[in-house]
Parts: sequence; C-alpha cells; structure tokens
Amino acid sequence: MLLSIMPALAQEPVGCDKFKWPLAQERALLAKPARIVSGAAMPHPLQTAVKLALMPFREAKLPVAPSHRPKLANFYAGFLQVAAVAKAGIYRITLSHPAWIDVIQSGRILKSSGFTGAAGCDGLAKSVTFDLAAAPFIIEISGSAARESALVVTGD
Repeated sequence: MLLSIMPALAQEPVGCDKFKWPLAQERALLAKPARIVSGAAMPHPLQTAVKLALMPFREAKLPVAPSHRPKLANFYAGFLQVAAVAKAGIYRITLSHPAWIDVIQSGRILKSSGFTGAAGCDGLAKSVTFDLAAAPFIIEISGSAARESALVVTGD
C-alpha cells in the first residue's frame, strides 16, 4: 500500500494548464527577458521580465540566508534589488526554472500567501504570491539547478 501512495505524493502537476491561476501573461513576458546580474537593481518591477545570472551559492553573497534549505548539494543563487511597487497589495513573482523564492522587505523575509507550480511547461515553472508594501524589496533566488532563471513581478 505504501508503494502505491509514494508516486502520488511525489508527482508534480504536468502541463501549462495545471497552474492554480492563469499565467499566460507571465509566460509571454518570460519569453523576452532582459539580462541582469545578481545584485543588480530592477527599477521597474512590474511587467518587466529579467533573466538573472545565478552564481554558485557560496559566491552569491545573498543579503539574507535562504529561509528554505535546498535539496541540492551544489546549487545556484542570486538576488535583485527591486524598486517599490506603486501601491501595496498582492503581487506574483513567477520563475522560468524551479528554485526557492524569498522576498525581503523592511529587513524581514515575507511569508508567501500562495504558490503554484507545474512541470512540463516550457519557460514557466512556478509562481508565488506575496503581500508587498509600497517600499523597495529584494528578491532572492536559491536552490536552483540552473545557472540562470528568468523572473517577472506582476499584480492584479
């Protein structure tokens, strides 16, 4: 019985139609990202996709330790300094590759308010929602097997 339960627990939804909320806009934006290096500023956070060059974790110099321990022994990480959104609210951070997302605002790691992910959707892996204040914030990416990941911040 245990063997029949294990595959069901480990299986991730497969396909672009398996996300909990629509991500067609984010997928289109992620297809045309601007290149950016870890630690750089993102002055226009909404509707602008960037491809973040990640580094081996020990070289990434993340401002805050990741809130989640990566499953990989050797992984890539990076961060962006992001300008304030115009108004407080729920915003989505969507990634092209699987990785952990932390958002730091006013010196603390924010708790996410929602998550969706799926495998088998080219250029789109996960989307996480955060309740952001109208203040600058930092996006940290960690636990990535890929050396780069595109990301975009969108709101409703």
